[in-house]
Formats: sequence, C-alpha cells, structure tokens
Amino acid sequence: MDTLVLSSAYLPVARVPWQRAVTLLWAGKVEVIEEYQDRAVHSVSLEIKVPSIIRFLRHFQRRRRQVKFSRENVYSRDKGRCQYCGHRVPRPEATFDHVLPRSQGGATTWENVVIACAPCNRRKGGRTPAQANLHLRSVPARPAWLPDTLRLTFLFRPDTPPSWRQFFRDLDYWQGELEQDGG
Repeated sequence: MDTLVLSSAYLPVARVPWQRAVTLLWAGKVEVIEEYQDRAVHSVSLEIKVPSIIRFLRHFQRRRRQVKFSRENVYSRDKGRCQYCGHRVPRPEATFDHVLPRSQGGATTWENVVIACAPCNRRKGGRTPAQANLHLRSVPARPAWLPDTLRLTFLFRPDTPPSWRQFFRDLDYWQGELEQDGG
C-alpha cells in the first residue's frame, strides 16, 4: 500500500510506501491530506490511520539528476513526433530508430536514437537517413532536463486509489497540451 506525496503547492511528486509516509509524518515534515479509512497502524498505546495522501509543509529544492535514457524520455525529447516526417506518433505506435543502424556500428545512445513512425522506419530500414533519402528534423542529443510531469508516469497504475485522482486531474488540466484553433 502506497502513499501519494504532494509538494507544498499540492503537485504530485512521488509515490512512497506507507511506512515512509508515517516516518515523514512523525518527523513533522508533512501533513496528512487523506487517510485510508480501512487501514491503521497500531502500537501499544497509539493508533494511526495509514495516510493515503500527504503534503510537504515546506518547499524543497529538488536536485536535477541526469535524465535517464529510456523510451519514455526519448519520446518526450522528440515531442512525440517522427523525426523524419514530423507527424505526431501515439506512444503505442512509436518506433525507436537508430540513426546510424546497429548493423553499421551504431550504438544505442541519446545521440543515435530517435522516434520514427512505422512507415518512415520501414522506409529507412537498415540504412542511414542519407542512404534512404530521409532527413532528420533535429539532431538527436542528450537533454539537459525534461519537465517533471513527464517523470510522473509511474504514478498512473490500475491500482491507483480513487482519492488520488483529483490531483492527477488538476495536474493534467494545468500542464496538459491544449488544442489550438484552426483559424
């Protein structure tokens, strides 16, 4: 059973085991926003309901770590667009293409992997973009950072408690992509 951790500004920042949540509460670093009604921790003289959602009382500066090389982060770096034709590619349909094919000595690195739609990836095959008469829309590189919301995908799981959903709705409302008018 996990606890959702919010920043002092009520933005989701982590998902922690309930034991860590109780430790933070006991240390006076967080306040309880919601509790699991059917779960409690007992000691000889004390009963504490297990926190479902906690919020840090003070603002903290998060250290910027080096961005992890992952499919999700490559997709985010490339803004979900095929790097050959520029079309938006839904996550389930995205393919990851080695600019310099592995068969020609290409490595699986930030600088050699891009998002491609299936038709462009098939067209390129085991060739370089120049050999396939394709042009990269941008030079692939290691990003210095990615927005925090992109690293929160681990929060969305089928077993997510209903009490957490309002915070995800709020996050999506403020940080989700807006549709533009055609005119």
